[in-house]
Amino acid sequence: MGSVKPSYIKNFADELMRGYEDSFNKDFEQNKLKVSEYTDIKNKTIRNRVAGYITRVNRQKTEHRRGEVEPDV
Repeated sequence: MGSVKPSYIKNFADELMRGYEDSFNKDFEQNKLKVSEYTDIKNKTIRNRVAGYITRVNRQKTEHRRGEVEPDV
């Protein structure tokens, strides 16, 4: 199970995604570089958490669009 993200991480990531939606994708490493490019975050942990949340949201969007459903085991 994943941890609950703080609201400031979610708010910051949502703001970035609204402004630069086409720049982010499902690749964490690329998203990490884009977050560094578009913001002035100095703290590596906060940058990685924002990039990780953006990556997770993008993966969920693409799975939802495709209609993929995991089978019950």
